Amino acid sequence: MTTLSFTWTLLIIAQRMSSHVLAFNLIMSNACSKQTHHHHSRKTVFDRRGALYKGSTLAGIILAPSTSSAQVSQDEPAVDLAALNAIRSSTTTSSIRNPRISDVLLPSKDPPPLLSIRGGLNGKSTIKIPRVGYSFYKTDPNQAARCTALSLRAGVRHFDVGTLYGSNSEIAFTLDKYLKSGLDGIDYSTEKPEVLSILDEARLGGEKHALVTASSGLVKGAFPTPAGSAGRRGRRESLFISHKLSNDEQSTKRIQVRRAVKDQIAALGVNYLDMVSIHSPLTDRNRRLETYAALLELRDTGFVKSVGVANYGIGPLNEMKEAGFDLPTVNQLELSPFNTHEDVVSWCKENGIAVACSAWSKLSSSDGPQDQWSVIADIAKKKGMTKAQVLVRWSLQKGYICVPRSASTSKIERIAIAENSYGGVNSEGERFILSDDEMRVIDGLNVNWKAGTLGRRDGWADEDVTTGGQWDPTDFV
Repeated sequence: MTTLSFTWTLLIIAQRMSSHVLAFNLIMSNACSKQTHHHHSRKTVFDRRGALYKGSTLAGIILAPSTSSAQVSQDEPAVDLAALNAIRSSTTTSSIRNPRISDVLLPSKDPPPLLSIRGGLNGKSTIKIPRVGYSFYKTDPNQAARCTALSLRAGVRHFDVGTLYGSNSEIAFTLDKYLKSGLDGIDYSTEKPEVLSILDEARLGGEKHALVTASSGLVKGAFPTPAGSAGRRGRRESLFISHKLSNDEQSTKRIQVRRAVKDQIAALGVNYLDMVSIHSPLTDRNRRLETYAALLELRDTGFVKSVGVANYGIGPLNEMKEAGFDLPTVNQLELSPFNTHEDVVSWCKENGIAVACSAWSKLSSSDGPQDQWSVIADIAKKKGMTKAQVLVRWSLQKGYICVPRSASTSKIERIAIAENSYGGVNSEGERFILSDDEMRVIDGLNVNWKAGTLGRRDGWADEDVTTGGQWDPTDFV
């Protein structure tokens, strides 16, 4: 057990250290030769993470076992911290802290769970955002607390919330329990054991996959801390809460914008937000720019870690660039294989802006592109996936951030929360990876399916839509 624990501790560091690859392979080889079949059990996954937590203060990461019942033996020898320090001191981490601008949109067949984005004072720091989250778009506020609990159980640590969704207070109810005591503090007694088992498998699968995925080491919050051993601060740092300001909250008076954000921080029961975005560009130039400037001020004073936008086309993006502002960290779009926004994505890539896909709620309905959707269905059937999982995999492999949604009324909806999580779309390993040919087929489905055609209202109301079905917020300016 000692050898395996130390080996997995080294794995998190060695993946970033090309100069130590040979030594690391030798360690892995020696360690693996000593293990038995039983080391591949679920308990081994718990123990590996327990050992990782023991050395986490060295790397500045917060790791903990998945359940309070899985404790590392008290008489187990400690990890050789001196050896870890020696490896770290001989390796530069500048590339980790300051990723190249182009890195925010790198396609990959098997992307790690976290993406490095710009944040902090003057946007000079690097923060980590989980690539797969959960969106509360169209989630009934009465279901929000339960959806939060189920998502946390499935390993989701990125929550996409917004003033227009009207559910922050309900989300806070569950977050408070989680922050105080981890998953152990949340009451799951009314959930069916079968559903809980599927959620647990998704969480554990995501954690295990993260261990063997390139670039997943040396990051604070690389793994969730559900059992509570890392404390409230550690659990908060493992979360990424992204809030979107409504059109009504945009203002030329920066103090009003700052107050609106602080009100939502209070409603969510946290001390800061990881990202605040302008939900849509459907106001006017002065309000957009002054609102954005106020968000940058909140970032530089620590209330917000990063600033983003949603539904922004090239016009309003250029407004910010011409005004001399730091560009947004993320642009969230109604992005799918049926509406790829190639021009906006290209602009974002050239300017170091990560791209996120908004929640897909009606693509599979009568409003969606049926011929293209049938192609997705055929690929899903062939690979033993759901159609939603194919969309999540496509977005991940394109280099995008993805925030799928699901309600919690039915058993199917509750299971979908697990299926669409990072662990869920990696649960079958290579079998779920979309091949180059499959990606080309999906990339060829674009028909510029507009938000207006879908009847989408994510960031605006009916009165904001004046140009009929062939309308999209990215065309507004």
